[in-house]
Amino acid sequence: QVQLVESGGGLVQPGGSLRLSCAASGRIFRIYVMGWYRQAPGKQRELVATITSGGSTKYVDSVKGRFTISRDNGKNTVYLQMNSLKPEDTAVYYCNSNIDGFAAWGQGTQVTVSS
Repeated sequence: QVQLVESGGGLVQPGGSLRLSCAASGRIFRIYVMGWYRQAPGKQRELVATITSGGSTKYVDSVKGRFTISRDNGKNTVYLQMNSLKPEDTAVYYCNSNIDGFAAWGQGTQVTVSS
C-alpha cells in the first residue's frame, strides 16, 4: 500500500519562508506527476504547483515567483519551497502524486502565515 507523508508546515510571519516535503513509500513502480494542493477555511481545494517526472513545472498565478516545486526521484520525494509568504497563503497543504496510474494523497500539513 502506498503512503504519502508530508512534513514542514507551521507558523511563520508574513515575508517568511517554509519548505514542505512529501515522501512516498510502499510498493511503487513509477511516480508520474507530483504536486501540491491547498485548502483554506471555507474555500475549495486548489492546485498550487505540479512537477512531472522529467522536471517540468507549473504554478498557480498567485504563487509564481515565490514558490518553487522540486522532486528527488531517487527518494520518491517532492518539495515545495515557499518564500515571501503572505497571510492569504494560510491553508492546509496536501501532497498529491500519480503513482502507477492511481492518485494518492497525503494527510495534509497546516501552514499559517500571521504576525
